[in-house]
Amino acid sequence: PLNKMAAYSERQKIIKPSGEKADEFEAGIAQALLDLEMNSDLKAQLRELHITGAKEVELQGKKAIIIFVPVPQLKAYQKIQTRLVRELEKKFSGRHVVLIAKRRILPKPTRKSKKKTQKRPRSRTLTSVHDRILEDLCFPAEIVGKRIRIKLDGSRLIKVHLDKTQQTNVEHKMDTFTAVYKKLTGKDVNFEFPEFVL
Repeated sequence: PLNKMAAYSERQKIIKPSGEKADEFEAGIAQALLDLEMNSDLKAQLRELHITGAKEVELQGKKAIIIFVPVPQLKAYQKIQTRLVRELEKKFSGRHVVLIAKRRILPKPTRKSKKKTQKRPRSRTLTSVHDRILEDLCFPAEIVGKRIRIKLDGSRLIKVHLDKTQQTNVEHKMDTFTAVYKKLTGKDVNFEFPEFVL
């Protein structure tokens, strides 16, 4: 019964959209969150929270873990994010962990879409979702500026300026952020900590 109990609580930690089943990797992440909830001072905060999925990405010989959380719970996660990420990175032998809210992108309405549906909210557009993913990725560093460089071959590079006060907290993860963003959105991005703010 104990194992059954563990499996049940682990299932409560991961609630996937439309009742899909969690894969083995996601179950491992859910179990790690459950362990933290049982044995750390994050108990009270974690009790109310769950995740919607997790993914492992390869980057230059290292691996990183992306954990997807429900949008309404993002604020609560961000309150404990620094500590939670530190604990999870210890558990998963130093792999970088990033938390991102699971948002939906609605397709652009076309002339063909006959169905009279409500106007697509700005927050569900591709651009908006990609901007939000960038903000989630860089947390706790704030984005203070953005430049888009369009190269001669038409490819774009987004230069993101981050708040210098958080440089020591996130600097070592810049490569991870770049790789994860490319994986999720297909866009190239690089990060800088400008000395001055205009």
